[in-house]
Amino acid sequence: MKFLAGLFLDTGKTASANTSGYCQARAKLSTRELFQTSCRVADKIEAKAAAWLWNGRRVKVADGSGLSMPDTRANQERWPQSSKAKPGCSFPVMRIVALFSLATGAMIGLAQDALAVHERTLMRSLWRLLEWGDVLLADRGFGGFAEFFLLARRGVDCVMRKNARRKNAGVIRRLNHNDHIVRWLKSGACPQWLDRQAWDDMPQSMAVREVKVRVDNPGFRTDTIWVVTTLLDHRAFTASDIARLYLRRWKVELFLRDIKITMRMDVLRCKTPAMVEKEMWMRVIAYNLIRALMMEAAGAYNANVERISFKGTVSTIRQWAPALAQPRLSSEERLALSSLMLYYLAKNQLPDRPGRVEPRARKRRPKNYQLLNKPRGEFKEIMHRNRYKKA
Repeated sequence: MKFLAGLFLDTGKTASANTSGYCQARAKLSTRELFQTSCRVADKIEAKAAAWLWNGRRVKVADGSGLSMPDTRANQERWPQSSKAKPGCSFPVMRIVALFSLATGAMIGLAQDALAVHERTLMRSLWRLLEWGDVLLADRGFGGFAEFFLLARRGVDCVMRKNARRKNAGVIRRLNHNDHIVRWLKSGACPQWLDRQAWDDMPQSMAVREVKVRVDNPGFRTDTIWVVTTLLDHRAFTASDIARLYLRRWKVELFLRDIKITMRMDVLRCKTPAMVEKEMWMRVIAYNLIRALMMEAAGAYNANVERISFKGTVSTIRQWAPALAQPRLSSEERLALSSLMLYYLAKNQLPDRPGRVEPRARKRRPKNYQLLNKPRGEFKEIMHRNRYKKA
């Protein structure tokens, strides 16, 4: 309504508040074109990220998550709800794996499928976005013998947490007490996703490096984790370098929070699979454009892009959008306004909080409503909900 009022004040013309035309136009968008647009935006951001490299290497970080959407028959067929949920009592769930640039926070790629598809399967569809010399940073759920070997053959090094079930076959070289090169043995079972001939062609063992990382947060018990990597050169990549890099893996959780919570992508609104995918890619494009604006502000005013607030950037854009959209502005005036907006973006920096703990917990309590554990037609509501206690 704000833009309708602005249109009347600017030109004296009125516009209809009916959104039917907008919905029809949105339905005509091509999902493929939206995907290609997202790729082009991400490529341009990556081209400008040369100043933010780790030891001269690009680091790309991956993680998985889930998205929900309206409970329609078409959505349930495409992305079925969890098998543990009762029929009619849950929502369709889309499993996603996102690949981000650690330096800029831009989403380079996204793979999605039903909840039954494993995250490692989705991650392999994103390997095409990894270039020679990249470093892939991820949690222990994404790393196995085949992944480490095949990515190393592509020129991509991995830095991941060691799976507790993975046992090494002996130490090849002990670099220090917390850093050594070990031998991984190939298991006898061929992964289902891999061709049997390709599995047989792999060597029986490979050398990987294990680095012990101590996580010491104030007020919490010191935790010790093992990080495995194919970066075997301990002079070029010291153990402290590997440890600090893995501890930055938490930033991918913040990237997902930005796009799911701040941009409200955790619950999609469209009622058909085709429109759900279009809505998802439109939000990815918007997310990357915001990241590009943050990079531009950091470059123009010599600010640390990691300390520019994403949520503050979204709020600033919303406040400045009506002023920048005025048709009577000259190009010089619009450029001056844009430059001023970038100044305020760069100025709105988060405080430096090393060792900050961000638990996955909610402070605000939910309302004391019953759980919808039956279809709506069979559900009986307790009238006095203030006396209701969860079983």
